[in-house]
Order: sequence, then structure tokens, then C-alpha cells
Amino acid sequence: MSKHGMWTVVPVDKQILKKTEDFSFANPGVVYIEDDSFWSQAKFDNIHAIQFTDDDVDNDQVEYKTNEPNGAYDAGVLGDFRTEFINRFDAQHLINLQAAWDDNNDYDVADESAEGGVRQETEAEKIARIGARPTSYTSA
Repeated sequence: MSKHGMWTVVPVDKQILKKTEDFSFANPGVVYIEDDSFWSQAKFDNIHAIQFTDDDVDNDQVEYKTNEPNGAYDAGVLGDFRTEFINRFDAQHLINLQAAWDDNNDYDVADESAEGGVRQETEAEKIARIGARPTSYTSA
């Protein structure tokens, strides 16, 4: 039986899922890493998923595509988990947050002097409404 890690990596789907901090098991953060040179590495050939918690209580697990039993995560073979996966998640998640901010515009600001009585909000109004554009994201 596999464990459920705070992080799940699914190489075939190019996905990294985060289920900690501002995410949960019911609502994980999911990013797609479109980097074929990364995912096509031989070390991922037989891996269905990686369940990673790094809690020093139980072994983080690698679920294989074949019927062999789950194995322990081996940083010597798969690389440091933070470097290989968490940093990639953080970079892509920041790009996603920035895109969501960029796309969240109010085009219906009442303004009697504007044509039709409405205009698009200014950047200052947008910042007041939703906060500043994200400039960094780092998982603990």
C-alpha cells in the first residue's frame, strides 16, 4: 500500500502536486512542468509516482510502473527532492500566480468622464483591490 506524501510527483503527466502550507490533500497545488529534457531522463522511466513527506518518520516512496513493490526515495539516484521538484514547483507556481494577477482586471470602473461611463481600472486601483503582483514564491 502506498503512502500519501505532502508532495506527489507524476513524471508521465509532468505534474508536481503540493499538499502542504497553502494547499491540502483535498485541494492540492498542481503544476505542470513542460520540460521534456527533464522528464525524459532515464531515472524516471519506471516511475509511476513519488510520494514525498521528508518527515523522518517513514520512508518516502517511489511507486513503480511495473508490479515490483514500492521503493524508498533515493536522493543518490533521483536527486535532492528540493532541487529536483520543489524548486521547479515554486518557479512554475509563481508564473501561474503572476498570470492570474495579470488576467484579473476590472474593466467596469464607473467613471462619468469615460466613454460609456466606465473604464478599465488603473494599476494603483488594481493593487488596492487585489494586492501587488506576486514577485516570489518559496515553499518552506
